[in-house]
Amino acid sequence: MALVLGSLLLLGLCGNSFSGGQPSSTDAPKAWNYELPATKYETQDSHKAGPIGILFELVHIFLYVVQPRDFPEDTLRKVIQKAYESKIDYDKIVYYEAGIILCCVLGLLFIILMPLVGYFFCMCRCCNKCGGEMHQRQKENGPFLRKCFAISLLVICIIISIGIFYGFVANHQVRTRIKRSRKLADSNFKDLRTLLNETPEQIKYILAQYNTTKDKAFTDLNSISSVLGGGILDRLRPNIIPVLDEIKSMATAIKETKEALENMNSTLKSLHQQSTQLSSSLTSVKTSLRSSLNDPLCLVRPSSETCNSIRLSLSQLNSNPELRQLPPVDAELDNVNNVLRTDLDGLVQQGYQSLNDIPDRVQRQTTTVVAGIKRVLNSIGSDIDNVTQRLPIQDILSEFSVYVNNTESYIHRNLPTLEEYDSYWWLGGLVICSLLTLIVIFYYLGLLCGVCGYDRHATPTTRGCVSNTGGIFLMVGVGLSFLFCWILMIIVVLTFVFGANVEKLICEPYTSKELFRVLDTPYLLNEDWEYYLSGKLFNKSKMKLTFEQVYSDCKKNRGTYGTLHLQNSFNISERLNINEHTGSISSELESLKVNLNIFLLGAAGRKNLQDFAACGIDRMNYDSYLAQTGKSPAGVNLLSFAYDLEAKANSLPPGNLRNSLKRDAQTIKTIHQQRVLPIEQSLSTLYQSVKILQRTGNGLLERVTRILASLDFAQNFITNNTSSVIIEETKKYGRTIIGYFEHYLQWIEFSISEKVASCKPVATALDTAVDVFLCSYIIDPLNLFWFGIGKATVFLLPALIFAVKLAKYYRRMDSEDVYDDVETIPMKNMENGNNGYHKDHVYGIHNPVMTSPSQH
Repeated sequence: MALVLGSLLLLGLCGNSFSGGQPSSTDAPKAWNYELPATKYETQDSHKAGPIGILFELVHIFLYVVQPRDFPEDTLRKVIQKAYESKIDYDKIVYYEAGIILCCVLGLLFIILMPLVGYFFCMCRCCNKCGGEMHQRQKENGPFLRKCFAISLLVICIIISIGIFYGFVANHQVRTRIKRSRKLADSNFKDLRTLLNETPEQIKYILAQYNTTKDKAFTDLNSISSVLGGGILDRLRPNIIPVLDEIKSMATAIKETKEALENMNSTLKSLHQQSTQLSSSLTSVKTSLRSSLNDPLCLVRPSSETCNSIRLSLSQLNSNPELRQLPPVDAELDNVNNVLRTDLDGLVQQGYQSLNDIPDRVQRQTTTVVAGIKRVLNSIGSDIDNVTQRLPIQDILSEFSVYVNNTESYIHRNLPTLEEYDSYWWLGGLVICSLLTLIVIFYYLGLLCGVCGYDRHATPTTRGCVSNTGGIFLMVGVGLSFLFCWILMIIVVLTFVFGANVEKLICEPYTSKELFRVLDTPYLLNEDWEYYLSGKLFNKSKMKLTFEQVYSDCKKNRGTYGTLHLQNSFNISERLNINEHTGSISSELESLKVNLNIFLLGAAGRKNLQDFAACGIDRMNYDSYLAQTGKSPAGVNLLSFAYDLEAKANSLPPGNLRNSLKRDAQTIKTIHQQRVLPIEQSLSTLYQSVKILQRTGNGLLERVTRILASLDFAQNFITNNTSSVIIEETKKYGRTIIGYFEHYLQWIEFSISEKVASCKPVATALDTAVDVFLCSYIIDPLNLFWFGIGKATVFLLPALIFAVKLAKYYRRMDSEDVYDDVETIPMKNMENGNNGYHKDHVYGIHNPVMTSPSQH
């Protein structure tokens, strides 16, 4: 199985030649997630060509123009199947290869014709033909032609130079990238070993997370009093606590009523006594005043008027008799005291305590069940350990490591040979590029010497040495072009055929995954298997497992288990049956029983509330008490009366009457301080007590009735719903415990299927073998090489034509044109002079008269 994995995913890398969300459970607690530790790989997912990528794109565009047709999947399938060996449709192959074949034909014509043309050209030159005659026929447009030939040759040389530059760059790229191959291969193998080493660690991590999950469950089991008991308490509290709070408030109101009644009762008794004392004191002071007013001075005017005024005001010196008539509250106080014989507050505290004891009672009643659940959890851990240890992933990777080691040894053993061959290739490419460079240098030198040494006043036979050298350089370039261009074209054609076909039939379809679709063709690689991979791995060829799917899953960083559909040989879902494991926990939880005895008030408490409602404080005449608290204890303000009496006494002549009246005024002040002010204080206390009683007694019966109704509702809720609340909270608690393990088991299944033993390094290694080593490191530079060298070689043809044409204008000729019919116009004669422009239409001749070779 490991052999299949290696051979299918590594392909050339592992051959004998060197050719990179979590499931969630609804019952799992929030923020309780697992995550496998991230594995870091060195090899980059993608290879970047850098600035040279623009040149590669130019080659790809050229190849698309030459070969624009789609990848021939059907034809390739037929070729692989060899179903019709004698009937292969060669027309389709030729149709697909038409552009490449046409280029090859043109190249072959170039290879065949260029040596022949060069041979005949050489022979003609030896016979003074084809420009071999060292005589230049002079024409009026000669300067224009010379300039056109020079410019054309310069442009063509620049184009050739660009092609040579492409060749040098491609040659250098091959050498540079081959040197990086060792480092890149080592990086891939290191990633593969990281995969092999990290897989057992990932499985250990998964097992360790079970202990984390179990510890969390154990924590909840040990805290069952707060988790389960607290949940039950929270469900019961909203229906019970408000009633207990109201009863507690009523118990406090009863105590406050007793205190108010006691204060009111003592205040009424005090008022009765104080009012009697005030009345007695006022009677005494009135008697004293009447005695003083019997003084003879009161008979004499104007003192008589003052005395009469005082005598008339004595009727105001009376106390409020109604204060002594206020009814007592002894009966109500006795009733409240009878109510307080029952400790209502204590009964309420018992109700609170019965609720607060729920967590402890749950803890005591579930001890046996909790111990059973813990035993089940420990057994689940053993089952998970056994299942993970039997996973086929580790066996596959263990066998796969052998092939990785063998492949690495093979690569390291043969990589020096590859580097040696690369040096030969680099040297050969350097020679080719240097040869083209030499040819184009001769052309450049010819242009440079010809242009710089040309003298327009010199005749063809008198041209200078520099100009003549330029012409010779051009002819040397022509000779080298004829000599080597056909050899260069042979190299271009061979590399073009190989590079273009590999690019079109391997590199491009590999990138677009069309190559995988061909390999995934049913019954292609084995006529008995519909899907080769599934047949090879599981002997189930009907199961759909394709090369494209495996490669795509590996690129997505998916685990080996899910990528290769290993559930067909080892179904982890069946081995880690969630329902089976959680069912054991559920069966233990079903035996969890909790019995609660919640006390609210009882009959004594109910009677206590009813007795308080009938104590009579709601039937008291509070208005009569409040009316007296607003009245003055005396018929007049004694302090004002005393000051007025003093003022009147001071208006009398000095004597006994005056002194007696002033003493009585002082006595009235004393009565105000000692009698009236205490009464006013008592009235204030009476007012406060009455207000407290009035507030408590207002709607007392309705309040008690409502409390009793709420009490009945709460009692009914306890009676009818406590069992269902306990059951619901127990199920919720069970779902929480089970949810931990459902979530954990789902995470195990997801992680093993999608994360553990991620085959991304395998896909990266395959990309390295095909896309990087073959396509990017070899084919891309190779294609750039033949593209540049081919362009330079093709342009040698027009270059040599223009070079031959241009050389006649730079080389020193052996003879030149002479004219028998000399014009008589001096200026015209001077103009034509030795330049010897021969106007055929004037002289009527078509051939120049040959002279003896120049003596210059």
